[in-house]
Amino acid sequence: MKRLKQVMGSYGLPLLGLVLTVFVFAACKKDDTEPVHTPNAGVMAFNLAVDKPAVGFALSGNTLGNTPLNYTGYTGVYLPVYTGTREVRTFDYYMGTTIAISSTTFADSAYYSAFVMGANGNYRNVVVKDEVAPVAGKAWVRYVNAIPDSVSTPSVTVDTNTESAPYATISAFTQVNAGPVNIAVSNGGSINATRTITMEENKVYTVLLAGLPGATDPANAVQIRFITNGTATQE
Repeated sequence: MKRLKQVMGSYGLPLLGLVLTVFVFAACKKDDTEPVHTPNAGVMAFNLAVDKPAVGFALSGNTLGNTPLNYTGYTGVYLPVYTGTREVRTFDYYMGTTIAISSTTFADSAYYSAFVMGANGNYRNVVVKDEVAPVAGKAWVRYVNAIPDSVSTPSVTVDTNTESAPYATISAFTQVNAGPVNIAVSNGGSINATRTITMEENKVYTVLLAGLPGATDPANAVQIRFITNGTATQE
């Protein structure tokens, strides 16, 4: 069977003060002494809705986690959830009003990231399955374009790869050489940010492209942040 070892790792956003887990995929041989397995999945949730300072997630009516997520905040660990097709609802934590509703099928022993993103009354939930395996000498990285802009299609550069990435794009994890990795997002106008991240071998990173195009408040301006998920290993 597959399982998830939760080991606290480092966090690449010093302003937020949270930590993310390392996830480790491993195969276990079944035998007659194996405990009864209760099907479950793991979900990590992120609030990337720039004007929603306190967001809650609920799966089929069951609240995920015990505290609200501030803007760019996240649950910090993969939380266990029941498998099957589940309603994913995000809501204003203090008002109880719904922000967005979607549906996702969660598989046994699989791990997912759930993002809410948007602004000015237009929001969406995006849920993706997290899959990665270690390769010697490589790091793993993906990006999330949570910059709410339906007018333009910015380009995103990760290392030497540049591609078009419309709003709400979440890339797959890809391999890059360990060391400094250049990240950029631009639409030639109101969206323009760059950053260099030093990535370590077998570490797993998620790059968050966030903020409002044209915002003058630095907290809401277009910016590049990242989280260090941890070290990918196999047992």
